Amino acid sequence: MSKSCARILCLATLLFSIASPAFLVAQDFRKQVIYQVITDRFFDGDPANNDPPQSKGLFDPTKTNWQAYWGGDLAGIQAKLAYIKGMGASAIWISPPVDNENLKWAAPDGKPLSYLFAPYHGYAARDFQRIDEHIGSSANDWKAFDDFVAASHALGIKIIVDFSPNDTNLIDTGEHGAIYDNGKFLGTYADDKAALYHHYGTLTDWNNPFQLQYYNVFGLTDLNEDNPIVDDYIKRSITQFQDHGVDAFRIDAVKHITWGWVYSLANTVHTHKSAFVFAEWFLDGFGDKFYSDACKFSNRSGISLLDYPLAIATRSVFAENKSFAEIDHALTAENKSIRDPNDMVTFFDNHDIPRLLSLHNNQNRLNEATAFILMARGIPIVYYGDEQYLHNDTDRGRDPYTRVWMSSYDTDTVGYKLVKKLADLRRSNDALGYGAMQTRSVSPDTFVFERKFANHVVLVAINKSEDKEAEVPGFSTALPAGTYADYLGGLMNGTTMTVDREDSHSLPGRNVRSIKLSPHSVSVWQVARPAIKPEIGSIEPVIGQPGTLVTLSGERLGAKSGTVFVNGVRAHIESWQDTQVIFHVPETASGNSEIQLKDAAKMRAVRVPFTMLEAKLIPVTFSVKNATPLAQGESLYLTGETFGLGKWSNSKDAAAGPLLCPSAEKCLLDVSVPAGRRVQFKLLKMSQDGVMTPESGPIHSYVVPSTGTGSVQIEWQY
Repeated sequence: MSKSCARILCLATLLFSIASPAFLVAQDFRKQVIYQVITDRFFDGDPANNDPPQSKGLFDPTKTNWQAYWGGDLAGIQAKLAYIKGMGASAIWISPPVDNENLKWAAPDGKPLSYLFAPYHGYAARDFQRIDEHIGSSANDWKAFDDFVAASHALGIKIIVDFSPNDTNLIDTGEHGAIYDNGKFLGTYADDKAALYHHYGTLTDWNNPFQLQYYNVFGLTDLNEDNPIVDDYIKRSITQFQDHGVDAFRIDAVKHITWGWVYSLANTVHTHKSAFVFAEWFLDGFGDKFYSDACKFSNRSGISLLDYPLAIATRSVFAENKSFAEIDHALTAENKSIRDPNDMVTFFDNHDIPRLLSLHNNQNRLNEATAFILMARGIPIVYYGDEQYLHNDTDRGRDPYTRVWMSSYDTDTVGYKLVKKLADLRRSNDALGYGAMQTRSVSPDTFVFERKFANHVVLVAINKSEDKEAEVPGFSTALPAGTYADYLGGLMNGTTMTVDREDSHSLPGRNVRSIKLSPHSVSVWQVARPAIKPEIGSIEPVIGQPGTLVTLSGERLGAKSGTVFVNGVRAHIESWQDTQVIFHVPETASGNSEIQLKDAAKMRAVRVPFTMLEAKLIPVTFSVKNATPLAQGESLYLTGETFGLGKWSNSKDAAAGPLLCPSAEKCLLDVSVPAGRRVQFKLLKMSQDGVMTPESGPIHSYVVPSTGTGSVQIEWQY
């Protein structure tokens, strides 16, 4: 980039920031469309970093070795920002950009591998404080990253960093798990004088919660986040990304990190600067043993989850031709267990699973799945290349073949145009970002659903049949009476629809007569009318302590500044716009709380829930001796006076736990509790039938450190 272009870009960025002061603060992601990119596979914008000196030999210019670097970099994504912006995507999720291991992996017997393996994906970290030389520069500096963020922000595109705090690199090859702090060597797995890693061995029992959180996954070292050195290092690293302009984080593999510590990580992010945080907790559908744990984690941590149950249902419907009832069931089940389904991050393809087209090579089905994800509740992801119908079916499309080279940037594909149209609608009609979702009609091949927020309504009808027109019986809709053209303009063979008067005597209980849907069609009908009173559609974050910056987003909040109250206590307003209010959380009682907004005319908005913390969170390991042997099906929980300990609740959904018992002599649990406070708590034993029995004896007490991590050891009081 020339110096003159750089000056223009900096000026554009400055002007954008001045024109939109809340842009870098407010993190309302519900109206966004996320574009997920594997950085190394997208575009080679800087050939100088393809084979850098500190890690030579890991690059394959022929792009035939799927485990080598192929040349994609941050400069490459920056070069294609116009393509991404033109598609309507408003946030880019990049693969982990931190410095990864430099050495070629060797076979366990010490002999070189004939087939090169390299950490092109970014999940083999060696230094969380630096940017990898293959996607930035050989100096491992932040310049390429900063240029990319500035250029994206100048176009109104948010940046999401994939952050993987669970592990470093492989234990028994390459750099042997080595970790560095901005170039300073800290240790390896074998030479671990500072206890930076857990040393329990390789995860073998995927149904054992202690192994899930403390064992090494796929041969990668498992970091000991309860070590204050690691805790400080990881939190400095993630906040450094915030200081470099990052808007959101996808936290990798949270199921394999001590769950209580992750609460403190999210709290650190939200305390430092405003950001959206979501996480990967892989679930094998609703029958997964840890489904309820995942829901509890999300509901109480303030961290949104990637919606694996809905993804599984979506893939089964569009790739395996299962009934739309699968999707309807998933939505219904999650509505009952997730605090706010609109905050779930939705997808059907990603870097870990075969692409939909590898499962069923049908572009119509891919388009229909794309339309569904972009219109359904939640924050949608488009996986790079899907809009170009790219896929490689080697080994049935499994990793690494789901990570194809981005070989086409055609803006005339139906997929590209479809994402553009629906992303635009997501921004213009608040029903898609904030609205509740209701099924209007479901059959094996057809699905009709509606989104509604205040006076905004979007109605969607999909027919996935290969060759049969479908007639959908009459149903009710919130759309006002009238005739509606297909918003997509026939791009997906949609049709016009008429809504009769709501008081029509000929249509008792419904106001849409039967409609006919063409095969492989998507119809979208919508109306966007102004709200008549303040309406809140989003709050981010949903949990915080006094001083936390919170963003309320919605409609008709007022052109002039009004007031915000938390538990009746007035908050300090940072900024006030008609669609967004930013304020600081005041001092008030902890626990389940509510926020209320009044505009300048004293009209009240809908009250929204908020979780109030006492102070910044510190991870503390609670260890219990002599509570075992536990009978079959029994488990231990902690309850206490703070929110993190359940506010003395004896409900398994509120109390902390269950505790993990690696042996018959010891049980432990990592819990995030308020810094510098004396906390009181007791143990609970839950029987197989769910009955909670508190331990005898006096209440336990512990003074939480003001910084770092803590630990306390107690004995069960019989």
